[in-house]
Amino acid sequence: QARVAESGGGSVQAGGSLRLTCVASVRHYQSDCMSWFRQAPGKEREGIATISASGSGQYYTASVTGRFTISRDNAKKEAYLQMNNLQPEDTAMYYCARNPWCTNLRRMRPTDHETWGQGTQVTVAS
Repeated sequence: QARVAESGGGSVQAGGSLRLTCVASVRHYQSDCMSWFRQAPGKEREGIATISASGSGQYYTASVTGRFTISRDNAKKEAYLQMNNLQPEDTAMYYCARNPWCTNLRRMRPTDHETWGQGTQVTVAS
């Protein structure tokens, strides 16, 4: 059964950095596109970054462009989200998910994804 697990969240001051890791237990990881989502209390889950199967393509939502970087290591079956210059509005639960069909990469819709993790909490204090 396919699984993913996130780690690396924590509490930081505004302007700080965190690196999230997503470990995938899937058969054909190298064929999957991977995304990071976040969900703040009372808000809908939003896609913030997607990476293509090869890693050559990365897409970001406007609010994180220039601050966050998505990457992956297919040999380790891991994906990462480097988050710099964190702001209080980045406070949320962060999730990784698979897009095994690599569809609608720029739109980052939850419905294009499966195999969600439990999430890792990121809290940014002002």
